[in-house]
Amino acid sequence: MLTPLTVTVAVAALLLSAWCGYAAVREQPVKDWHYLGMAVVLLLTVAQGIVAAVALAGGERPAGDGTGVFVSYLLAVVLCLPLVAIVALGERSRWGSATVAAGALLLAVLQLRLADVWAGGTGG
Repeated sequence: MLTPLTVTVAVAALLLSAWCGYAAVREQPVKDWHYLGMAVVLLLTVAQGIVAAVALAGGERPAGDGTGVFVSYLLAVVLCLPLVAIVALGERSRWGSATVAAGALLLAVLQLRLADVWAGGTGG
């Protein structure tokens, strides 16, 4: 898997989390520019999904027997922000911003786990 892309997604997700967390602390709802930030991070996750799908189709596999787990984490990575955005749309208060911050933080953690599964780690 492409490590620079994984790191880029994780850093972008952490920046989004900090940005939306700051908005939540200031008691602000999710604004249009937050959704733009989510779209940028989402495009990075979709690119990561495409790169991983091409790698899997080309015969590359995670170390060990982690292909099923890897694909599950990859789907979770791609679906994380759209689900968070839907929840934030319904919650037009500071809690919408807090939800996006938590979801983006989760996305960064998923990146670590995705890289761990690809390398053959069990996480235990």
